Amino acid sequence: MKLIIAAIKPFKLEEVRESLTAIGVRGMMVTEIKGFGSQSGHTEIYRGAEYAVNFVPKVKLEIVVPSAMADQVLETIARTAKTDKIGDGKIFVLDVNQAVRVRTGETGEDAV
Repeated sequence: MKLIIAAIKPFKLEEVRESLTAIGVRGMMVTEIKGFGSQSGHTEIYRGAEYAVNFVPKVKLEIVVPSAMADQVLETIARTAKTDKIGDGKIFVLDVNQAVRVRTGETGEDAV
């Protein structure tokens, strides 16, 4: 199994969710986050004063899928979240050693 962690622009969340559902992803965890990468934040004007915004709002997706599905999920997120502008996000793929569904006690891929 693989854990896919993606940080994307918030307005892309629903489109990414629909694309992932269409390829068979059955669940994900979503967290609102703030961060910065190569764009290093930006400036905004509020009531006539300029402010530095050092952390940019993003949405973090955490998805556990069978290993055979990981490449397809990664490609789907990358394609759907892309705007061709700086700050589109990052995707990480990690190995998952074990999973347990608390309600039923199912383990491994059955728990996903």
